[in-house]
Amino acid sequence: MHIIALSGGGSRKHLMNRAQQLRKRKLPFYISRRSFSPYSAGYTVKRTNGKNLAIKWQGEEKMPQPKVKLVVTGDDFGYCERRNQGIVDLFKAGGISNVSLLVNAVSAEHAAELAKRNHIPIGLHANLSEGLPVSQDLTGSTLLNKDGFFHGKMGFREVLQSGQLKMSEVEAELRAQVNRFCELVGHMPYHMDGHQHVHVLPEVREVFAQVLSDFGITYTRVPIEPGLKFCTFLPSHLRDFNAQVEKDALESIEVFHRHGIRWPDVYLGLSTMGKNMSVSNLKRALGFTLEASLDDGVTSQLIQSNDAATDSYRLVTAELMVHPGYPSQPHQGGCGEGPDDFSQSADRLHELNTLRDPLVLNYYRQQGILLCAFKDF
Repeated sequence: MHIIALSGGGSRKHLMNRAQQLRKRKLPFYISRRSFSPYSAGYTVKRTNGKNLAIKWQGEEKMPQPKVKLVVTGDDFGYCERRNQGIVDLFKAGGISNVSLLVNAVSAEHAAELAKRNHIPIGLHANLSEGLPVSQDLTGSTLLNKDGFFHGKMGFREVLQSGQLKMSEVEAELRAQVNRFCELVGHMPYHMDGHQHVHVLPEVREVFAQVLSDFGITYTRVPIEPGLKFCTFLPSHLRDFNAQVEKDALESIEVFHRHGIRWPDVYLGLSTMGKNMSVSNLKRALGFTLEASLDDGVTSQLIQSNDAATDSYRLVTAELMVHPGYPSQPHQGGCGEGPDDFSQSADRLHELNTLRDPLVLNYYRQQGILLCAFKDF
């Protein structure tokens, strides 16, 4: 299914020309007013009798009134060209609605061009733990090891806990990454989160929130997943890491509130990564979001309109963090040190295929889950 997006300033004349081209090639296509999934609000264009174009509102289809606005974010955009292409293919299939860019990754420029070309909503995946820094002023920095690379996922946490990490250097690198994002993409990030959840760590979260506030970046990610403690199928080392991430995230809420930073009502993704992603597990996780939409006590922190609630439910916002793509090849990709095992794993392709499974896409539609982006809140 080809998606023709009206976002990004595309004219209706250009849209119709593209639709005519697809019709001549006998290819199915869908015109969306926004870069959402094929189930989003917008225009549909269908071939009638194999000759004419019929344009109508998607609202004429039998989709329930949306209960959930779901941002499905493809992380690590820019890691390598294969990961990039897989993410773009998934966006076109309606499986994700948003991406988060690693600006220090070797294929960041390639990713930015793909995002522009395909009108993909994009934010910044701030990286303080993997590869080379963006800032040119960090020689001998506490952020870097003896080889000039970041300390790594756990190494960063160890240096932070030791008290040796200078927050002035963290701030300099975060600001450099925001500026680099603007150079690559041409606008400010619609949202900003942290690679490997570094943005919710003690001390870092204060600096992170201040940087977002200074640049006017409104949205971030607070990785607290409902029902995570009951996910006993996760290995013990992941359960321990996730528990610490949630503890840090809880302690970040006051900081983000104080700086006027927002985030979706519900976060998902820690329990559905890699081989743990399946249609049934996605439905289990999304079930918490659907339950929240039925709770009169739920108040959306992002939707400001008066029509966000009906007599039977309240519109809930959510983010599902995912890591899809075509797996990296050895020696291709990464952030300066080559690709890691995570990116080379077949789990990346497994996530891609699961997220574009018709069972998942139909579930969104049946349950009134509308895929969108942070900029649409």
